[in-house]
Amino acid sequence: MNEPAKQARPPEELPMAAPCRRLPTRAPLDWLARGWVDLRRAPRQSLSWGAVVLALSYLITAATWRWGNLGLYLGLVSGFVFIGPWLAMTLYAISRRLELDRGVSLRRSIADAGQSIRGAMVFAVILIIVLLVWARAANTLYIFFPALANPGWRDLLLFLTVGSAVGAVFSAVVFAVSAFSLPMLMDRRADAVTAVITSINAVLRNKRTMLLWAAIIVSCVLLGAATAWLGFLILIPLLGHATWHAYRDTIDASEWPARPPVDFKAREQAVMQKKRDL
Repeated sequence: MNEPAKQARPPEELPMAAPCRRLPTRAPLDWLARGWVDLRRAPRQSLSWGAVVLALSYLITAATWRWGNLGLYLGLVSGFVFIGPWLAMTLYAISRRLELDRGVSLRRSIADAGQSIRGAMVFAVILIIVLLVWARAANTLYIFFPALANPGWRDLLLFLTVGSAVGAVFSAVVFAVSAFSLPMLMDRRADAVTAVITSINAVLRNKRTMLLWAAIIVSCVLLGAATAWLGFLILIPLLGHATWHAYRDTIDASEWPARPPVDFKAREQAVMQKKRDL
């Protein structure tokens, strides 16, 4: 877990990335177990957010079915690679509040996640750039599509092989970029570039462990798709809470100032004090 914050250092003296710990290969199984504990400790908040994700999934699917095409529909699964970290930020906040023994509610957790909106926007721009390059690469792949009216499986083999390889490369990039960056942005007053470099460094230094973690995430996404997205009601909160514990076990961000949870009571008291002063 992260150590208490060290003595504050000027931003220009901070390293480019937070150090990471070496992880045992089976660590993701422990993250899932602790994520399940968090889900059981805050079931109403976690499942309510899971219901939000479920509703959004059906909305996107309906829009794709009505106005999209088969390629766009198949792209939904890969699209969750991009929006998953965003949807999980509130779940990270719930887990952190449980860890700090602070009051847990969706309102407070959403406010906690909103404190890092500036860094999250920069992170979104990075993902959008990757998405655009990915989309361009996907369009280029059609040069491998067999120019036949009714291509058979052998004719499609090259197309499917190249497409899968390109998709795997971009998915790996997105995974490395997003594995620990958003939890760090919410937990610490760090910039998005530092968080992204930290995430990539941690993934590269724990390849076997993170490969298992990526396989678990992909399996959960496929399970959600196989259940007509109903599985996301539980799977998304479980993965979100587990990711928070993955960040805490892996990243030592103690040199960066902590970002405290939102205290609505203190805010209200400050507003009332200002009114009295006026």
